[in-house]
Formats: sequence, structure tokens, C-alpha cells
Amino acid sequence: MKRTPIYGLALTALLAPGMAAAQDLVIQLAHDNNPDPFDNPGHACAAVFGNIVRSETNGAVDVEFFPNDQVGTNTEQVQMTRDGVVQATISSTGAIASYYPKIDVLNLPFAFSGNAATYEVFDGRFGEMLKADIEEELGDVVVLGFPDTGGFFAVTNSSKPITDLADFEGVRVRTMTLPSHQVIMNAMGAESYPLAWGELYSALQTGVIDGQMNPVPIISFANLGEVQGYMTLTNHLFSPYIFLMNRAVWEDLSAEHQKIVTSAAQSCVTASRGLALIIEASDRGVTGLSDLMEISALDQAQRDEMRDVTQPAFEAHIADQLGEDAVALLDVLKEEAQAANDASYLVSN
Repeated sequence: MKRTPIYGLALTALLAPGMAAAQDLVIQLAHDNNPDPFDNPGHACAAVFGNIVRSETNGAVDVEFFPNDQVGTNTEQVQMTRDGVVQATISSTGAIASYYPKIDVLNLPFAFSGNAATYEVFDGRFGEMLKADIEEELGDVVVLGFPDTGGFFAVTNSSKPITDLADFEGVRVRTMTLPSHQVIMNAMGAESYPLAWGELYSALQTGVIDGQMNPVPIISFANLGEVQGYMTLTNHLFSPYIFLMNRAVWEDLSAEHQKIVTSAAQSCVTASRGLALIIEASDRGVTGLSDLMEISALDQAQRDEMRDVTQPAFEAHIADQLGEDAVALLDVLKEEAQAANDASYLVSN
């Protein structure tokens, strides 16, 4: 799909005659995923949000989607949401980092024991603190929730099976343009290679880089199994989306419509989590990818070894680069993650 210049498509849509004639408001929601709610958690979230908002407001508030980076990159979409050119975006942590560097604390490696623990943390005290801090720092947005990008990260590569820490040595791994991702990969002995998402497939195909890290559903729907021979279920990161809405638009909503939008966003988060788990468990997840790649799972001792070299490097990076406020936020994340991990362990035993 040909990309329109950053503001062109959004402004054309906003100014189109009669576009919003039947509605009090049109929420234009931009994201960087395919517009198929069964293909990826990001659009599953968007589709559920849009359906609930339209139906519960009886059409007074409509939601229109601008998927596949139609109006600009995900980073540009964050700025467009702040400016009110679009009204909302589902942002990756990498995209929002330019405006809110403290989002990097979410990349604490090997922080969670399982999916249930992540939900507990982002739906609880830490999630509320993070929401409040983003809103205070940016000023012009509200945070509607933290949808799932696809669960825990796995590492793929075209060189060799990775089954322990030593196997990372010398492997060139693409990361988001987040310094903490680079710190984590380098601490494990890999050579980090920050690269934009749109350039990833061709870089893997041509051998510019050996591998990458992403949740299993993203690896699947991006067809990375076509250009990768090995996948390791490291579960080293959990990186949610951040669902942002323009503050002025939010404040113009009636109290009733704000309640509906909030409820729709909560359902959106639930939908993203459900689809992520379904994809991972289906033939589009690990089972299907096993036909294309050799898959390795790590035991707890192997993860502990990786955690012991990555967490100190990560925490030093946060302290050096982001300062006391970020360290304080990280401390709450660690505390809440440990409590959630302990609770999950008690339930499972």
C-alpha cells in the first residue's frame, strides 16, 4: 500500500465534506498493524473498541481506523494524536519512547513468570502509576490502557539453535530503537542492531542481520519463519502497547461517553490478550512455526543465568540514562512483578 505523506491522509479525512454528519464525533484511530482482527492483537483491540463505542453511544461517536501506518510511522502517529490530527493511536513502547523515555523501564528482562503475572501488574498499582506519569509528562493525551502485543518475546535467528547464554555470542539481533533492548542483547553476548520495523524482513532475508526478537504472534503474522531457521522461547520481555487518546477530545466527551470509551478500552485490552494467547496456541503460533523453524525452549536455570547478566546491565542503564524518577518507577515494577509472580506460583501449586 502506497503511504500518503504524514498529515495528508489524516487532514483529508478530517476535512472531507459530510464525513461526520451523522455523528457527534469521529475518533480516528491509527496503528501499524494489518486491519484484520483475527490476524493480530493490535487490530483485535481496535476492532472491539470501535464496535463497543459505536453501539453503546448509539452511533453518536464513531471510530475509523487508519491501520498499516497509513498516516505515518507509529512514532509519527503518537505526535499526530498529541496534535489532534488523529484522535487516538495504539503505540508500541518504541514509538512512545521519543516522547516519554521512561517507558524503557518496562523492558526489565525476565521480570515475569507468566501471562497472568503481567496482567496483574498492568491492571494494578503499577499500571495506574505508569498511566498517571505518562499523562503528566505528555500533558496532551490520556492513556486508555495497555493492550497486549502478543505475549512474551522469543528470539529467532538464521545461524544456529540458541539453547543457553553462550549461544548468543556474535549473533546479530535486530532490536527496536530502544537503548535498553540493545543493552539486554549486548549483555547476553549478541550484537544488537537497532532497525525500523519496516526494514526488518528484507534485512533478515539478505543476511544483513541474523535474527530478531518479538512475540510469537508477531513472528507469525510477519512471516518471519520464511527467513529464519531457529526460534528460542526466551520469554525475556513483555512489552505492551500503550493506547493513547488526545486529551482535548477526551475532555470534550460527555461523562456518559467517557464512561463508554473507558469500558470499550478495557474490553479492547481483554481482546488483545485473548487473541494473543489463541494465536500462540494455534497452528499460527508455536505449532505452525515449528514446521518452518527449529524451536528451543529454555528451562528455569537457563533463564536464571540470562537474567543474572541482563538485569544488572539494564538497571545500570536506567539509572545512568533516565535518572531517579525512572529508577523509582522501576522499583515499583519490580515489587509488583515479584508479588504477581509469587501469587501465580501459589495458585498453580
